[in-house]
Amino acid sequence: MGIFILVVENAPSRPEKAGPRIPKVNLGETFGALKHRNYRLFFFGQLVSLVGTWMQNVAQSWLIYDITNSKAYLGYVSFASSIPIFLVSLWAGVLLDRLPKRKVIIFTQVASMVLAFVLALDVFLKTIQPWHIIVMSFLLGCVNAVDMPARQSFVIEMVSREDLMNAIALNSTIFNAARIVGPSLAGVALAWLGAGWCFALNGFSFIAVILALMAMKIEDRIAEPTRAHPFKQVAEGLAYVKSNKTIRMLILVVAVSNLFAFSYSALMPSFAKDVLGAGEMGFGLLQSFVGIGALTGALLIASAKSTNKGFMLTLGNIGFPLAALLFSLSRSLPVSAFLLIIVGMGFMVQNATVNTLIQLNSEDSKRGRVMSIYTLVFQGFFPVGSLLTTSFAEVVGTPIASMTGEAIALFFGIIWFLKAPFVRKL
Repeated sequence: MGIFILVVENAPSRPEKAGPRIPKVNLGETFGALKHRNYRLFFFGQLVSLVGTWMQNVAQSWLIYDITNSKAYLGYVSFASSIPIFLVSLWAGVLLDRLPKRKVIIFTQVASMVLAFVLALDVFLKTIQPWHIIVMSFLLGCVNAVDMPARQSFVIEMVSREDLMNAIALNSTIFNAARIVGPSLAGVALAWLGAGWCFALNGFSFIAVILALMAMKIEDRIAEPTRAHPFKQVAEGLAYVKSNKTIRMLILVVAVSNLFAFSYSALMPSFAKDVLGAGEMGFGLLQSFVGIGALTGALLIASAKSTNKGFMLTLGNIGFPLAALLFSLSRSLPVSAFLLIIVGMGFMVQNATVNTLIQLNSEDSKRGRVMSIYTLVFQGFFPVGSLLTTSFAEVVGTPIASMTGEAIALFFGIIWFLKAPFVRKL
């Protein structure tokens, strides 16, 4: 179930046998990517900025519900922030293959900062309206549709190829750490200062990452200049992914995972209330255990020495949906909480490995477009899968709907293990 086998570093050397190598964990290598100055700047800048981002996410949800008392408006805001992924992502890839990624990220961070300050000012002036929040969510979604593939494809320019997986795991570590700290700070700030200050503090937090990006000593990499029409470049990116067997398979892994393996997540409120009888507090705790598992998984991946990444991917492909399937069967809160830790770890192993392998197998001139396709599938398929799962649950009930999705994802994981041996050798 996505569990790492720890191998003692000082064990006597033995003749290596054929087959996949078991990941070796060396805590001394956990923060190995930080030896690169540029990534070190990015790491700490992002850490500050992501805490602010999570503060805004929580405050925005609270604010829209507070002024409308409508659950539907929560959905409107979520939809407004998600739809730009489908509208913008592929074009963002073309942009990233034409312009220096560092400068693109500086632009997206400045744009995000401005939007945060505008939202804060709207609250301070007491002119805030529900449609203002929806429009701002849409605009921020457009910015994020460019920012996400930009940051993903920029990592390899800050570190060596050998440290890429460590850097991606550390990115996941700070994301999940901020996921724990940010909402907690948001709760305090909402109670003492109000939503406006959450937005303002988020705006100020972007200064850290903007200064970090400007302080980097890095050669801006761009592909050879082209006069090709953007439509043609989008088509080239899609054709490249289709023709590259490895990348095509990895994108398929992401698609299946986000369509089916997250069935448990879409139905988490129902599991907490109707299946486990845990109420609101139990719901919060269950969500926290997923975060704890993801954070633990990210640290384990960051500590793992360079090894057969395909083997780790196989662990995630099978362990993630298997643990989620067992969670769907559980009727015990403590057992469910433990299984969600394994779910978080399994997802992190799968996600970090897929991300690394896609970047390592992409040509520099097409990496921006490839990562934009990855972002489209990763971010765009989740709401589609959630809609399918929740609709099915209305007919057959929460446990069966969740088990069905997890079983489909597990089936694909086993098929890849049996029928696609090249995946294990990546």
